[in-house]
Amino acid sequence: MYPTRGTAEAMMPRRDPVVWSAPAAPGPLGGAGLADVDRAGFTTVEALLSPGEVALFRGELDRLVRDPAVGCDERAVVEPASRAIRSVFEVHRISEVFASLVRDERVVGAARQILGSDVYVHQSRINVKPGFGASGFYWHSDFETWHAEDGLPRMRAVSVSIALTDNHATNGSLMIIPGSHRTFLGCAGATPKDNYKKSLQMQDAGTPSNEAVTALCEAGGIRLITGKAGSATWFDCNCMHGSGDNITPYPRSNVFIVFNSVENTAGEPFAAPARRPAFVAARDFTPVR
Repeated sequence: MYPTRGTAEAMMPRRDPVVWSAPAAPGPLGGAGLADVDRAGFTTVEALLSPGEVALFRGELDRLVRDPAVGCDERAVVEPASRAIRSVFEVHRISEVFASLVRDERVVGAARQILGSDVYVHQSRINVKPGFGASGFYWHSDFETWHAEDGLPRMRAVSVSIALTDNHATNGSLMIIPGSHRTFLGCAGATPKDNYKKSLQMQDAGTPSNEAVTALCEAGGIRLITGKAGSATWFDCNCMHGSGDNITPYPRSNVFIVFNSVENTAGEPFAAPARRPAFVAARDFTPVR
């Protein structure tokens, strides 16, 4: 349905719903939140976590980042220059604290509400952007990668980014192009072998051209997502998004969870030579309970 990684870049209309449940489906997100996801591709929730919960999860993030065993694990991704930890994947499997967050009805219930089915965790990670030089993430659509490299057939996945530090306009916060989720951008170029080893540090394959990003921005603008620690942003898998470097003294750390419908499980990659490892793209499709 969504050809990509060919000889030329191509844009085509989305062929899937955005919100898969009925408009009045029960769940943590109100009607306005579901309408925002459908219209713009994302919605924000202020104070999803209490200050005490933020302290708990931030403490667990700090513990994982300091743990030498985690730093040596293949699930840890480091900054190319400083070698400081950039991300730790599969945190819901290596930390019961983060596993409890995945099972929290405020979190998994919203995913079920958007996707209209039971869900499993396709990917989880903590993103750490310490001050003074942490690099950003270039513009990309997650679905383009998950379709090409993980074999997700349809746009029936949703991500939540939960702030564990204040997200300012100046410390490398998330940027989303509103409305971009309605257009699939098939990127040009073949997927290299073991592309994930490079792309988790700096995206190359699967990135759009400047012209394509400009066209999407001219149609929808750019929304900078800021908020206090404990706030959350839900965004559709096909949103074009990215973030800048953090050269301020103030860290930006978030926990990031991707929920996929159990009716949309990963198969063989559509445009890559081999599957990515399970810690990046889960092959256990057990519903979250």
